[in-house]
Amino acid sequence: MSRPKTGVLIINLGTPESPSVRDVRKYLREFLMDGRVIDIPFWRRFFLINFLIAPFRAPESAKGYQELWTDKGSPLKFYGQELERLLQQELGQAFEVKLAMRYQTPSIRSVLSHFKDKGFKQLVIIPLYPQYASASSGSTMEEVMKVIKAWEVIPEIKMISQFFDHPLFIKAFSEIASSYVIPAKAGIQYDHYLFSYHGLPEHQILKSSCDNYCRLGECCSVFHSKNQYCYRAQCFETTRLLSKELGINKENYTICFQSRLGKTPWIKPYTDEVIKQLAGRGIKRVLTFSPAFVADCLETTIEIGVEYKKLFLEHGGEHWQLVESLNVQPTWVECLKQIVINNISS
Repeated sequence: MSRPKTGVLIINLGTPESPSVRDVRKYLREFLMDGRVIDIPFWRRFFLINFLIAPFRAPESAKGYQELWTDKGSPLKFYGQELERLLQQELGQAFEVKLAMRYQTPSIRSVLSHFKDKGFKQLVIIPLYPQYASASSGSTMEEVMKVIKAWEVIPEIKMISQFFDHPLFIKAFSEIASSYVIPAKAGIQYDHYLFSYHGLPEHQILKSSCDNYCRLGECCSVFHSKNQYCYRAQCFETTRLLSKELGINKENYTICFQSRLGKTPWIKPYTDEVIKQLAGRGIKRVLTFSPAFVADCLETTIEIGVEYKKLFLEHGGEHWQLVESLNVQPTWVECLKQIVINNISS
């Protein structure tokens, strides 16, 4: 049997080893100490994370993880493991597919150590973040490069920095959402559609702007070469493509950003504020998408599915529904397969 010629590494953010306060605190420390996530001087970040955020945030986050956890563990992890298996099955013996996590286990370093002596002709690295951000895709690719730069033999490497507009990514999400959007299938007509993406500090968007183009406003309304790596503009473009695929009119949806941390300005509008505004306008039934995530996790299942639902109902809403993440949806697996195939040498 011939040896695989191509290594494929799919990488997601990570998850605590358990929903215990201790393990959640350990995860938060590793995650938030990343200089691309909280981009302030090391000494300030060290004090902030280890003496303020991790000690006080971990108990509250642990409650969310306890609600999220299943008999199989963290959804982010077990869906990732199943995705690894299915993608391996689709690609065949010429490839070896492995899952890694940017934080916690399996670590990028451990999986790349496994790949090191395989004699691969090439590696395809896919951070599982549809939209590029320095704090997610950038951090992941930086960690990969830190490990590989020490190898004596460095194979051909292809890093996939974004896939927010890939036709099969859009199709996969629309296939999941169609059972909610089409009234005949859903049994309900929604008044409004919400596209909630993970937020970022405004300054992280501005400092990566091409030619100082970004103004954090209407500049995101058209996607082109000057904002092609702007996270906010990519979120807007994903929404345009997905809403077009689903037949949702522009006046019937809102784009917003969740999960902000601290007092510095984050990209707007904020999801919690939009929810209150929608309820105040008499909107009663909302369907919510979260296309920044490819697997169910704390930010989708708990933050959007539980906490934001409660907020909406408290302000007069009547029905709140979250569209599930891609997880191991067949078209999503095919999307990753095509990304790999289209990025390898013949």
